[in-house]
Amino acid sequence: MKMVRSTLAALVAVHGIATGFPPATTAQAPRPNIVYIITDDQGWKDVGFHGSYIKTPNIDALALSGVKLEQYYAEPMCTPSRAALMTGRYPFRYGLQTLVIPSAGKYGLPTDEWPLPQALKEAGYATSIVGKWHLGHADRKYWPRSRGFDHQYGPLLGEIDYFTHSAHGTRDWFRDDKPLKEEGYVTTLLGDEAVRVIQRRDPSRPFFLYLAFTAPHTPYQVPQAALAQYASIEDPARRSYAAMITAMDAEIGKVLHALDENKLRENTIVVFQSDNGGPASARFTGEIDMSKSTIPPDNSPFREGKGTLYEGGTRVVAVVNWPGRIPAGSEVRGPVHIVDMFPTLAGLAGISLGSHKPLDGLDMWPTLSQGVPSPRTEVVYNLEPFRAGLRQNNWKLIWQATLPSKVELFDIAADSAETTNLADKNPDVVARLEQRVQILSREAVAPLIFGEAMPALKAQLFSSVVLPADVKAVENEP
Repeated sequence: MKMVRSTLAALVAVHGIATGFPPATTAQAPRPNIVYIITDDQGWKDVGFHGSYIKTPNIDALALSGVKLEQYYAEPMCTPSRAALMTGRYPFRYGLQTLVIPSAGKYGLPTDEWPLPQALKEAGYATSIVGKWHLGHADRKYWPRSRGFDHQYGPLLGEIDYFTHSAHGTRDWFRDDKPLKEEGYVTTLLGDEAVRVIQRRDPSRPFFLYLAFTAPHTPYQVPQAALAQYASIEDPARRSYAAMITAMDAEIGKVLHALDENKLRENTIVVFQSDNGGPASARFTGEIDMSKSTIPPDNSPFREGKGTLYEGGTRVVAVVNWPGRIPAGSEVRGPVHIVDMFPTLAGLAGISLGSHKPLDGLDMWPTLSQGVPSPRTEVVYNLEPFRAGLRQNNWKLIWQATLPSKVELFDIAADSAETTNLADKNPDVVARLEQRVQILSREAVAPLIFGEAMPALKAQLFSSVVLPADVKAVENEP
């Protein structure tokens, strides 16, 4: 343990990050650069500072010198989470609440939404996305450069091969809307590009760098050399998963070093989070069949994982770091939701939000910088036609509306692992939370995926006849 602490301290020193508790005020401070790092399907425990065996020294250094958000919530799947981040609004309000945009999906983040990069661009920021988008790919109106990003690099889809940069045989790799053919491991390429964005920035403008790794999402692929440090792990999926995270952590270290080298660290806020809980079932690992493989992410001590409304699917690892503005080694124990990042970052950038659609997010800057208790008393885990998850204070309701219907009520403060259903003992609480769900449901838009899935399903199921082979044989007799 002493060695681990000394290693972290050394890393903090290398990155030039103070370890004291500096004044948290941002009064008269210039608008910060923003580096937003999001990982894909990383388990809550799968960082060193949460006790994992997986080596994440650079992420750990961010946590040690920043604030850990220990009740930070995202949506249970990828597209909904990224939409919530980009809009500051729950995805049930615009139809992206259910599943993810599939590779053949033609819809995307509705164009009447005002995404964060657009807001920052209008405020004078240079905006770049390096990495995964997954908010619309079939029509260019949904592409990142049509939604506020000046620069784009990486994939548009939800998952790709880490070496061929392809999905279902189609290359998904672009720079500024143009197809790009190059060799390399996706995680390394993304890190290299992020460093280039920092080095080539316009010094007269603040910048927003959205670094969206595809790791450690399936397929579990990593260069052979990276596996050596985890040779003791026998299971190939777990070994690759661990090596993927450590390889990604190394790229994060390169980005932090680039900030230091260019003397940008003191005026750059860095956010790190996973997009949802790690999958605990092959049903939610993606489009690749993982049913015969170990599913390696670890969300303990929380229940279940990606795709579910339990804590394991929605409470994610998260850190915010800004030397001199956020007290080193601090923690936020109250709830914070991914929708809160839009108004928090917009406030730091001096953006007025009044003329646009009302946000579900709350400005968390006093909570992050001064330790003010979180103002969030309600968390909407998700709201879909067939299920809902809602928390008010410490009471959490999970309501499955499809038959057989199911209602679960948990006291999250006393039972964060969600082991004891208290619904029968607290019918008044259940009724109050169900009423709130009903009110919110009137504001919901039908999931966009339904609009595409039903016509496709109808065309497939009602345009041909399937009978047993013996019946067809009789019909074909002369």
